[in-house]
Amino acid sequence: MTQTATNKLTKSDIRKLFWYSQGFVSGFNYEKEEAPGFVFSMMPVIEKVYDNDEDKKEAYRRHTEMFLTEAHLSHLVIGITAAMEEQNSYDEDFDPDSINAIKTALMGPFAGVGDSLYHGTLRPLVAGFAVSMITASHYTSALGSILFVLIMGGVGQIIRYLGITKGYEQGMSLVATLQSSGIIQKLTKYAGIVACVVIGGWIPSLVWLSIPWSYTAGETVISLQSTLDSMMPNMLPLCLTLLCYKLLDKKMSPVVLMILLMIAGVILYALGILA
Repeated sequence: MTQTATNKLTKSDIRKLFWYSQGFVSGFNYEKEEAPGFVFSMMPVIEKVYDNDEDKKEAYRRHTEMFLTEAHLSHLVIGITAAMEEQNSYDEDFDPDSINAIKTALMGPFAGVGDSLYHGTLRPLVAGFAVSMITASHYTSALGSILFVLIMGGVGQIIRYLGITKGYEQGMSLVATLQSSGIIQKLTKYAGIVACVVIGGWIPSLVWLSIPWSYTAGETVISLQSTLDSMMPNMLPLCLTLLCYKLLDKKMSPVVLMILLMIAGVILYALGILA
């Protein structure tokens, strides 16, 4: 799908589509998921490309079908859908059922990529950087928190804008390219590897755990923590991190896990088991 003389949407309309899409998740509910936000985002497109009220009603009804994917990459679907709605408005041979078919086909892959890259890779990396800045300032500077908000928000807006503009420009050809190249599967795989490596490297600086026990052998005082560090530095923080990962993998609630860690830390410190 390329730009032709039959295109009704202008650059101004695409910018309006972008601004409307800012309310994409505002109508989220557990019956239709992100469908209300999708309908709201498509309003400037539907109102522009269709002249007949019945065609507009049909388009609005079409997008009330349940829709759910990663909120940022959903804007790529919005852009593609805008191009398809535009073609449907002037091409009598176009099948309108294909619009929801494409939306449904993209939900799963885009959810996997978005969760892996944005939430599973970028968010932990930026959060770790922000926490490191906060701890380095001895909790006196809010710069780390501010940078976290700016970076995550800025990247999110860039993804949204490029998703809508490139999705509209490329239309169905973009879907075919993504499917044939296998780039979605590759991105998901390698993003997970990068996230594990980087987050694992932060364990020594963000997880503190030590045992204050020591014993005397003759005139020599041997520290249990020093012995463990000589075997493998930061062994205890690593074991604690792997234990938490295992519990989360077993579907334990993160909130419950944090509460248990705080209670265990207080009790073990009071008993002198942990430093």
